[in-house]
Amino acid sequence: MPPIDAGAGRFAPSPSGELHVGNLRTAILAWLFARSTGRDFLLRIEDLDRARAGAEAKVLEDLAAVGLTWDGNVLSQTDRFPLYRTAITTLADAGLVYECFCTRREIAEAPSAPHSPAGAYPGTCRNLGDSERERRRQERPAALRLRAGVTEYTVTDRLHGEYTGVVDDLVLLRNDGVPAYNLAVVVDDADQGIDQVVRGDDLLSSTPRQAYLASLLGLAPVEYAHVPLVLNAHHRRIAKRDGAISLRTLALAGIGPDRVRDMVLRSVDLPSGPLEQALEAFSPGQLPTEPWIFEPPVLDLP
Repeated sequence: MPPIDAGAGRFAPSPSGELHVGNLRTAILAWLFARSTGRDFLLRIEDLDRARAGAEAKVLEDLAAVGLTWDGNVLSQTDRFPLYRTAITTLADAGLVYECFCTRREIAEAPSAPHSPAGAYPGTCRNLGDSERERRRQERPAALRLRAGVTEYTVTDRLHGEYTGVVDDLVLLRNDGVPAYNLAVVVDDADQGIDQVVRGDDLLSSTPRQAYLASLLGLAPVEYAHVPLVLNAHHRRIAKRDGAISLRTLALAGIGPDRVRDMVLRSVDLPSGPLEQALEAFSPGQLPTEPWIFEPPVLDLP
């Protein structure tokens, strides 16, 4: 029997289209991590940005087709705006929120602090005076940013060890009134009792920002595991333009959901078959650390 942990893991896809093989691989790994430690496994639809009609139902259908099971109801971020507003109010009451009027172009063209990554916010609006803020309000609506008190933060990752990344004054609320991803994901995980986050390692660099924000909100730390991505034959991150990468298109090539599941399991050195069978052999310490190079079959369609 696995050790029983009070908490949950999760998979949180965006309903922007069909899941591809990389998404399915990450979902299966998140399920294995959660189930191997006795955690619940939850699904959350991250639909703050525009969702494609029917995509959520297709996402759930595809996850079930490869054998994933989940606990409780599937939640959507668009139903949770009051929680995000409460978190922003908490930060604002502590003096940790300010208005930002910068456009993306202005941020891109502004000089950055030494050693800051591309796109890090340079603090242009951090110390605007009252009159200047009022003037800029007449020109365009403001986003709300976190007034960060650190420039970097360290997290511990199950696969990567200690990782220190840059923290800037991240956006909390976009100027169109939509909560920002970094805020929403932190609030959602805490509210759902999620204490284990397994996701692609392309998101590792954003994790220090999220962990720091969680600490300001007094939320419990999360256990992270950022797993290797799936790359195409050119060793670039897999994308929809790579062809037969969704369950639907793979099925056209004669590759059904069970075979896709088995391909994913073999890519992490686990036996083919039902996920419950793979769970018996799963050990996080034995996961491959290199990306999986996936070459989709050539479709021969009439």
